[in-house]
Amino acid sequence: MSEELGLLVRDIGDAGVAEMTTTPGLAAAVDQHVAALRDDIGVHPHPDVLMDYLHVFAEDAFRRGWWPDSTRDWEFVRIVAVCWMMRQTAF
Repeated sequence: MSEELGLLVRDIGDAGVAEMTTTPGLAAAVDQHVAALRDDIGVHPHPDVLMDYLHVFAEDAFRRGWWPDSTRDWEFVRIVAVCWMMRQTAF
């Protein structure tokens, strides 16, 4: 992932995780994405697995033309979910 894309994804994750504390709808959506991710990549994935997933996901989203215009779109919420999971993983 390019450095610029990495910074953008980090900023999306940081902003989204912060917004979850004041926006119950976003927190609920993130929770649903976390459940789906745990089904796909395991209940307690290693941070490296989460980072690899995030890189592939973000690169694919940007290749498809996605841009973070809304904190409610699927891609934004998925990135926030992965970032939240990374913060919860203590290794």
